Amino acid sequence: MLRDRSAAEDCTQDAFERAYKAWKTWRPDAPAEAWLHRIAINVAINGQRKERLQEVGALLKKVGRPTAPADPAVLAERSDLLVALRKLPPKQAAAIVLRHFHGYTNREIAIALEVPERTVASRLAAARARLQGLLEGTRAGQEKFG
Repeated sequence: MLRDRSAAEDCTQDAFERAYKAWKTWRPDAPAEAWLHRIAINVAINGQRKERLQEVGALLKKVGRPTAPADPAVLAERSDLLVALRKLPPKQAAAIVLRHFHGYTNREIAIALEVPERTVASRLAAARARLQGLLEGTRAGQEKFG
């Protein structure tokens, strides 16, 4: 289980020590050998867990802590999509933002902007077509429209 003879020997010694200390808790509903095997397996699993944690700690010391991720707000401000949105006419940009960033339906957008639903639909279609042209070849264009 441990793939290392010395680790297996240490595990066996720890298992016998724990069994000796917990002998009063053993119940004769199962053979003592099975109880001892269960203790040995638990000791082996705990040992492997500790080894993995030590490996992670050593790796962190060697490589260093990961850098903090960039602030999503800052990334959004620099995105190709935001740059393209700024190039849209204000009415089209408002429709796109209300629809795709805030999740409003066409009816809700129509009420908010005090225009007919058909106007909202045509603004969204025009904005989408314009954004596709502006974002063509950029990463945002491939993710959003590709």
